[in-house]
Amino acid sequence: MPWYPGHMAKARALVRENVQLVDLILEVVDARIPFSSSNPELEKIRGNKPCLLVLNKADLADPAATTRWQEWFQSRGREAIPADSLAGQGVGEIIKASRRLVHPIMEKLTARGRRKRAVRLMIVGIPNVGKSSLLNRLAGRRRAATGAKPGITRGKQWVKVEGEMELLDLPGILWPQVEDEAIGLKLAATGALPPEAIPVEEVSLWLGAFLLNAAPEQLRSRYDLPESVRYPEELLEHIAARRGMLLPGGVTDRDRTARLLLKEFQKGQLGRITLDLPPEEGER
Repeated sequence: MPWYPGHMAKARALVRENVQLVDLILEVVDARIPFSSSNPELEKIRGNKPCLLVLNKADLADPAATTRWQEWFQSRGREAIPADSLAGQGVGEIIKASRRLVHPIMEKLTARGRRKRAVRLMIVGIPNVGKSSLLNRLAGRRRAATGAKPGITRGKQWVKVEGEMELLDLPGILWPQVEDEAIGLKLAATGALPPEAIPVEEVSLWLGAFLLNAAPEQLRSRYDLPESVRYPEELLEHIAARRGMLLPGGVTDRDRTARLLLKEFQKGQLGRITLDLPPEEGER
């Protein structure tokens, strides 16, 4: 399932080239898919550089699952902070944690007689995890382009953060090949991959099957779904009938219905749902 646009290949090179300029990396992931939206190459690129994980879009994720993810990351020596960058929730905690993590580094610089300087951060993340929105919140003003289109951030830029901190923003990055089909489907379902990466109907059928198993009550509440509906194909047919998404002859408009299901999931209209679970609790 290859999908690796050229600008993302350049972004990966940018991270590698600039990682030595910063004291701390902020990796932004989607709280609904913390594992699937993390970049597996970042661990190798950053080396021993401290890294703070931001579980963004936490307002769309199951809060109990987010807590379990925090505990899982903590057990592996990584700090993870939930955030809602659009509402500004969690931003203060991110700044506090960043200062705490870089404190030993700044103390070493002082001990060597170096002049006091701003703390330097790098913010990275795959497309459409809310990285630019978080950057704007940290900066306290609109300094980066934001939007729902994956990969809207295009170039390298330094942004001042209140309290003698500087943040290096880089374009969204994604690994060269999504070899695990389930990860690709989760990325597509949350909007991290563009619609052309995986057929929309295929993604919606996968999501429908997941929701029928993990969140049936949310589906019943949103679509007045009868308990007799057990398969994703039946789910799409029911939604199409309820929303009037039918072609001539009463045939289900599968494409429109599939896009509706994905849109309403991505906007949180089906409730707070997490697609990834920590490894010991279920398949990722």
